[in-house]
Amino acid sequence: MLRLSAEEVIKTLQLIPHPEGGFYREIFRSDVRVQHPNVPPGEERERAASTLIYFLLEAKDFSAFHRVRSEETWHLYGGGPLELHLIHQHGEYEQRILRRDLGAGFSPQTTVDANVWQAACPAPNVEWVLCGCTVAPGFEFADFSMASRKELTLSYPECQEIINRFTRE
Repeated sequence: MLRLSAEEVIKTLQLIPHPEGGFYREIFRSDVRVQHPNVPPGEERERAASTLIYFLLEAKDFSAFHRVRSEETWHLYGGGPLELHLIHQHGEYEQRILRRDLGAGFSPQTTVDANVWQAACPAPNVEWVLCGCTVAPGFEFADFSMASRKELTLSYPECQEIINRFTRE
């Protein structure tokens, strides 16, 4: 897979542009339905138990800061490494790197807690990264929020540099 270009992977997997950046395609949506515990009263709470997408980022592209009301597990499939940048609810910044170098203590997957601001990008000098993202309870755009640079910086001024890097406005 490493010999394929990003364009070839996008075409082969029939990926489309994602609002946060990159390309994606949903490949699984559970028929099992659950009540989402993080949805406020008065909103529809029923969701698929889990969903799974392919997600591809090309060099110099990024997944802008966003959050999801569900836990999200990232799986590295090809290319890479992938950098994940997280801002936790109390303002702690964390970087995680997904790579398949198990002998060096790395892992090809990680789980991001619900409601944590997250952004992603290929590591330096990486042409593209193909991941899978499993969300449980399942993903719905109603549970997805994109970060405004201004609002995120007001909430987490100590993270301004990383916020500027991974927001588009």
